[in-house]
Amino acid sequence: MRNIHNITVRTLAIALSLGLSACSEMSPQGQSTAVGAGVGAIGGAVLTGGSAAGTVGGAVVGGVIGHEIKK
Repeated sequence: MRNIHNITVRTLAIALSLGLSACSEMSPQGQSTAVGAGVGAIGGAVLTGGSAAGTVGGAVVGGVIGHEIKK
């Protein structure tokens, strides 16, 4: 069961990274928000062992920080 969980987390991280490559038409602030959310989600997943709450929390915090950096 733990192996499936690790594969799922890694697959989601890769999919998120590839999805961020679609940011070329976004504003700089939108790009920063998206990148912050992606990095935050990965960081939250890693720090909490892949829990959904940690991943979502990391994405929210990262998105807010990314948004504020490019203001």
